[in-house]
Amino acid sequence: MANRWVGVTVDCVDVERVAAFWSRLLDRPAGPSRPGWVYLGLPGDPQPRLVFQPVAEPPTGKLRLHLDVAVDDVDEGIAQVVALGGRFTGERHDYDAGVVVVMADPEGHEFCLVRYAV
Repeated sequence: MANRWVGVTVDCVDVERVAAFWSRLLDRPAGPSRPGWVYLGLPGDPQPRLVFQPVAEPPTGKLRLHLDVAVDDVDEGIAQVVALGGRFTGERHDYDAGVVVVMADPEGHEFCLVRYAV
């Protein structure tokens, strides 16, 4: 039997708020979910599902895993994240291979917007 990656689970105090942010950012609708949880995507989708599970405590410290979101325009991507309730951390890296900016969702989970050089 082959193992396969099917999803990423994010701990959230406000599941609905954080899931709505990611749903709009990635244009992925919520699928069937457990009560109190939100799943973006459906089982069997070509992309892994994002799962938002409720927890009582807010995040503390830097997470050791984050998502990379490819964008066509970094400035437009930053503006979209901010308009959806996220924030730009101020961290930007310009590499020969492209640009990476560090963002945070409404609960502070960091992720990167990436624009690859062609």
